[in-house]
Amino acid sequence: MSNKLESETDVEAIPEALTERAQWICWREENRNGDPTKIPVDPETGDFASSTDDRTWSDLETALEYASTGKADGLGFVFTSTDPIVGIDLDKCRDPETGRPDPEAKRIVQQLESYTEVSPSGTGYHVIIHGDFPGGRNRRGGVEMYDQSRFFTVTADHVDGTPTSINERQDALEAVHEEFVAEDDTNDVDATDSRRDELGQSQTLDLEDEELLEKARSAGNGEKFDRLWRGNISGYDSQSEADMALCCLLAFWTGGNRMQMDRLFRQSGLIRGKWDDIHHADGSTYGEKTLERAIAATGDFYEPTTPTVETSVDTAAETDTDTAWTLEGGIAEPGSVGGDRVYLEEKNDLLEARIDELEQLVADQRDQIEQLTAERQQLRSIVEQQESDLEDTTEPSSEKDEETSSLRTRMQRLWRRS
Repeated sequence: MSNKLESETDVEAIPEALTERAQWICWREENRNGDPTKIPVDPETGDFASSTDDRTWSDLETALEYASTGKADGLGFVFTSTDPIVGIDLDKCRDPETGRPDPEAKRIVQQLESYTEVSPSGTGYHVIIHGDFPGGRNRRGGVEMYDQSRFFTVTADHVDGTPTSINERQDALEAVHEEFVAEDDTNDVDATDSRRDELGQSQTLDLEDEELLEKARSAGNGEKFDRLWRGNISGYDSQSEADMALCCLLAFWTGGNRMQMDRLFRQSGLIRGKWDDIHHADGSTYGEKTLERAIAATGDFYEPTTPTVETSVDTAAETDTDTAWTLEGGIAEPGSVGGDRVYLEEKNDLLEARIDELEQLVADQRDQIEQLTAERQQLRSIVEQQESDLEDTTEPSSEKDEETSSLRTRMQRLWRRS
């Protein structure tokens, strides 16, 4: 199926609860180490968008206009903590050829009973409801729930038989979360958590995710954090290195809270299917092992209750990340100078692209000016020709008058002589 909204009918299928909000972005698909990744795009500028920065969002009309230029593959809606909207992503549960869902997905869609559409790949569903996320784990298997700091791709490919509006379904949401997503959090306690206890840093970080992200972006190495958060792996030899770099920064800012790290990483632009793939003999996934190593390599954690922490937080986060790379095998992470260079190069590329657009605009305007000038000259020639023709028609009359006057004068002379 198409990833783009191609007609007014498609747009009308989107519930008003979404269209009335200025929480729209665009996205384009890029290949990251063989994995297709949806990159969020600011419809106003064409630059990277962020699901936690409302300055990079727009209204639906603006997003549609940008998508129509062909520079994006589709539309996206951003979930925030200030709206009552929750998205449920059901992955790999639909046959794209027949359109049939698997039994589990069908039961979830029927239980939630709210607006449902087919995902861009055609292999899943997006269900959108009014409600409050129950808290705790937000993903298990092919079921994932978002209520803030993430965006949903929007196809408007409405599933027949489901409501066309977004409904209040809190009880159903909690039931689905309990059955398909939540699990015993005590299973997550391991040697890594014990290490945090030994360091006296086992407290739960008293920071909401959005506040934590804002602090991370405002730190001295905030630009690097923001690049990684948006999925920009420039300056790294592989995405795995970029994954580790972001996890080390998250380890510092979350106080080594692995569940929060996992939740945040899944909201970043680096998330990919590999995160949940089993890569180790003990049955642990790539994501679990990456988080474990990042926490183990982080020598210090951010403590928001410490009055003097703001003065040292930037250095600590930067140092811990570098240390992590050294412990992981002597691979030096790009330093702040290199990171700045990469960031500036990226911005330079974007500026050059914008300059190219402006130069093309100027060239088009010059062509229009030349065309108007030529038309003006043509009109002037026509006017001059008409004036010349008019003069030609008046000249004989003048000459005739002179001849008549001359003849009269000679006749008068003849009469006088006679």
